[in-house]
Amino acid sequence: MLIDRTGLAEFLRRRREALQPEDVGLPRGQRRRTSGLRREEVAFLCHMSTDYYARLERERGPQPSERMIASIAQGLHLSLDERDHLFRLAGHASPPRGAASDHISPGMLRILDRLQDTPAEIVTELGETLRQTPLAVALTGDLTGYEGPSRSLGYRWFTDPATRALYAPEDHPFLTRMFASGLRGLVTLRGRHSRAAQLADLLLAQSEEFRQAWQAHEVGIRPRETKRFIHPEVGEMELACQTLLDPEQSHLLLVYTATPGSESYERLQLLSVIGPQQTPH
Repeated sequence: MLIDRTGLAEFLRRRREALQPEDVGLPRGQRRRTSGLRREEVAFLCHMSTDYYARLERERGPQPSERMIASIAQGLHLSLDERDHLFRLAGHASPPRGAASDHISPGMLRILDRLQDTPAEIVTELGETLRQTPLAVALTGDLTGYEGPSRSLGYRWFTDPATRALYAPEDHPFLTRMFASGLRGLVTLRGRHSRAAQLADLLLAQSEEFRQAWQAHEVGIRPRETKRFIHPEVGEMELACQTLLDPEQSHLLLVYTATPGSESYERLQLLSVIGPQQTPH
C-alpha cells in the first residue's frame, strides 16, 4: 500500500481541530486562540516531536511506521474505524481488533482522563498495562514500559520476584492460583494459537510454581474486590478495586479507592504528595 500524503495530512488536521484540550485531559489555559488542539499538544499526546508531527500535516517527511501511526491514533483519541482509516492513509494494513488490540477506545480514555487524582489503569485481558494515571504510577511504578511477555502482570508474577513485593505476602498463594486460573480460561477462550497460549507455554517451561498451579486445572477464580498493596514508602494499603469492561476490545479500566477516614485513605493522600516511584524494566 502507498501512503496518501494529502489524505493523511487533511485527516490529521481535521481531527486535531475537532478536539479541545479538555477532551484529552489537557488544561485549556488562558488567551487561547487556536481552534482545537495545537500541534505541540498533539505531539505531546502522541509521544513525538512537534517537528515530526508538523511535517505529517505538511505532507512531508518519511512514511511513518506502524508504531508511530498507532501512537497518533491513540493520542488523537480515534475510534477503531478512524484508526483503521489512518493506517490505510499512511500506507499500512489496519491492525487487528478485539482482544489482540492495544488501541484504547475514546470513551475509556475520556474516563481515565478524569481520574487524575485517583489510582487507575487500563489493562488488557492478559494484564498488560496500557495507560496509568499519575497516582497509579505512584502506587505501583510505571508498568507501561515492559516489553514482550513481561508486559503481562501474570507472567511477571511467576518470573520476576520484584513484582510480588507490591502485594501482601499472605495474599501470594491466592494470587498464584488466580493468575494460573485466569490464564487457563483465556487459553480455552482464545485457542491454542493465541497470545494467552504462548504465555502459558513460556511459563510451563520457566516456572515450577506455575506448573503446579496449572496442573490443578482451576478456573473461574476471580480477583478480590479489596487488594492489599505494600508501598516501599507509605506501607500497606487496602484499596477497593472497581472494574469497567470494554467488551469490544476486552480492555479493563481498574480504579482503586480507599475508604474515607481509614488509614489506607490517609496513606493514599500521602502518596499523592510523594509522587511516582521508579520501576526497573
